[in-house]
Order: sequence, then C-alpha cells, then structure tokens
Amino acid sequence: MTSAAALLDDPQPPPRLDRGTRQTGVRLYNERLVLSLVRRHSALPKADLARLTGLSPPTVSAIVRQLEADGLLVREAPRRGRVGQPLVPLALNPDGAFAVGAKIGRRSCELVLIDFVGRVRGRRHETYRYPRPGPILDFVVDGCRALAAALPQEGRARLAGIGVATPFELWNWEEEVGAPAGTMQAWRDFDLHGAVGRACGLQVYLCNDATAACAAELLFGAAPRHREFLSVFIAWFIGGGLVIDGNLFPGRTGYAGSLGQVPVPDGPGTARPLLHTASLYGLARRIAASGGDPRPIWESPDDWRTIGPHLDGWIAQAAAGIAHAIVAAVAVVELQAVVIDGAFPAAVRARLVAAVRMALGALERKGLPQFTVLEGTIGGSARAIGGASLPFLAKFMRDRELLFREPERSAAAGPLHAARPSAF
Repeated sequence: MTSAAALLDDPQPPPRLDRGTRQTGVRLYNERLVLSLVRRHSALPKADLARLTGLSPPTVSAIVRQLEADGLLVREAPRRGRVGQPLVPLALNPDGAFAVGAKIGRRSCELVLIDFVGRVRGRRHETYRYPRPGPILDFVVDGCRALAAALPQEGRARLAGIGVATPFELWNWEEEVGAPAGTMQAWRDFDLHGAVGRACGLQVYLCNDATAACAAELLFGAAPRHREFLSVFIAWFIGGGLVIDGNLFPGRTGYAGSLGQVPVPDGPGTARPLLHTASLYGLARRIAASGGDPRPIWESPDDWRTIGPHLDGWIAQAAAGIAHAIVAAVAVVELQAVVIDGAFPAAVRARLVAAVRMALGALERKGLPQFTVLEGTIGGSARAIGGASLPFLAKFMRDRELLFREPERSAAAGPLHAARPSAF
C-alpha cells in the first residue's frame, strides 16, 4: 500500500490533529476535556462548558476558537426562548477526523472507516478457516487504501490513524479454532503492529479485541453515563473491557477484563474457565455434536435462523457462567453497570441479557453494591469500530496523565501501543 502521504492527490500540510505532540500540560488537557464533554452531551454551548469544566468564560472561548479553527467543533443553530442572547450549541464535526479500525479474529477479519462521531463510512469483511498473517496483512492494506480513496482529499488529510483489535497470542488457540497443528505458529514472531504501520504509513494503535469493543461502547454507545462499567463481549471466545472513572482501563499489559479465564461452576464441585461455557466456540461444538453446520455463526452473524434450535441450551449455560463472573468482578471493582454485547443477532443478545439478569437473581449478592446489566448498542462490529476509536481516544479524549507528561512523549504512550507515523 502507498504511504499516508501518497493517499493525498496533492499533499498539503495536514490539519492540526496530533494534539499529543504539539501541546502538552494544562492547555492540551483542557482542549481534550472540552471535546470529551461535547461528545458525551452531543452538543453544549460555551456557558455550559465553562460551568462543567470550571474554566473561565474567556478561557473556554479561546479553546473553542482553536477547536473550531482545527475543524473539530461546529456551531449548531442557536437555541432561543431564554432571556438574553440565544445560546449557540457546539457539536463535534463529523468530518473533523476519520480513523480506520481493523478487527482480526479467529474466524473473520473486518475493516471499517469511521468519522469523528462514530458513523461507519465504509466497511470490508472476509471470513476464513483460521487466521494467517500474510493474507490478513494484505486484506488490511488493500482495504485501507480502498477506504481512504473513498474520502475527499480533505478527509484523507484528516485520517487520525488505524486501530488494530485482535486477540492476543493467537498461536495458543490452534485446537480451539480447528487449525492444522503448527499453522498458527507464524503469529508468534509476526510483528503485526509494525507491519501495518510500515505498509499503511499511518499511526497504529494495537489492543486486545475485547478491550476495543469496550472502547466502542465508551465513545459511541449508551454506557458512558456510567463512570465505571464492565463490557462483556462474546465472540469465538468471551472477553471483556473495563472503564474506570470514565476512562478506558486496558491494564498494565492490555489484559484487563479478560473474563475468559474466570473460573465458573460447571457441575457439583467443579469449575472451568468461562470461555468454555459462554463462547461461540462452545455453541459451534454444540451444533457440530448434534450433526448440524456451525458455519452460519461466523458466516452469517446477523441471521441465525438455521441454528435457532441449538440456542436455548447454550444461552442458559452461557448466562449462568456470565452471572458468576459478573458477581466476581463487582466484588473487586465497584461497578455501576455491566454491558453485554457480541457477534450475534440483536434478538440473541436480548435473550442472553434477559437470561443473565435472571441468573443473577438466583446468586448471593449481599454486601455488593447495586449495578445494572445493559444490552450493548454497537453489535458485532464493536471490535472493528472500537479499533477505529483508539486514535480518537489517544488524540482527542480526556486524559489526566497529560498534565504530568514530558513534552516529547506521545499522548498514546501506554498500554494502547502506538507506532510513530512514517508519513502522516
């Protein structure tokens, strides 16, 4: 693929999007705070921004002027009906920034292009028996070029980066995926992060796929009204992500919220990891054992009519295990909500969430805080959309650490691993 600079027909100086290297400290934090509040509330006038941030009106006005000049904020129609001057709400500019997200899964790969408010502007998808580095890199590179080409020149200049969401240590799951022995060991020494960065010329952010799904819910879902929540995402395996104090919390090595290894009851006096009882892997084995065809699980994730008869038992088993894992998580972190989503039809999600709520009602919860269990709002593309949200999180969202970072450090330093841009 061409470099990011070559994505532009007539390269010009890019808009001022890399807020992690041009500014530091209080000013940068306040800019991101304003953007985060506008995103959370959809639109806010300057008076409300001053009240919510505690900043003086002149300071807010200066920040807003800069963000408007950068094309990140736009003015909406004035709100009339009050005494005095009409209030002018400020909203995120959908064309203010774009990002690409790549989900690399055990059965399929998805690529999306989203705008600054999370709308999907383009999508690519393919399935396979098991993931191999070479073909997947080709898919990402070719898809990135095609998605960028669909944007106008100004839009291509506003590509903030590419986020890659993938299960960690893919080589450890050959048996569960059904791959021939040894065929997935190529992932062990494959530098996915570096390969994508070199091929695409964009700044690359890499994180666990379930953490990415949590990021999608944080930025674009209904859960952000809760400051602490656990995201549960069911795909070939089950995983999770954590939001603490309104911020995505990947953990020291990116594994925070890895629910798949939580031991849950499996018969009298026995237990096994949740991934064996609440994953699509288990549903596929259930279908195959009865002589059915499990391929619609990953080939038709929005239409499961042919596997409907196999769902009742799986939902009951999955819900029981998830309920035990939720109680364990709430006992450790005082969560306000748990959001459940997955790579399955919305009707299946609704049934599973209802079953989890019922299973929780049968568990001992004395001494635990109250919390709510919600349906996710993103759906099967949450991992790809979450991947695309990573550049936005790194460059435009509130981050208290910015107040204490040295000027030369990237705003994306930390568990969301970022490659330096080669030509952007």
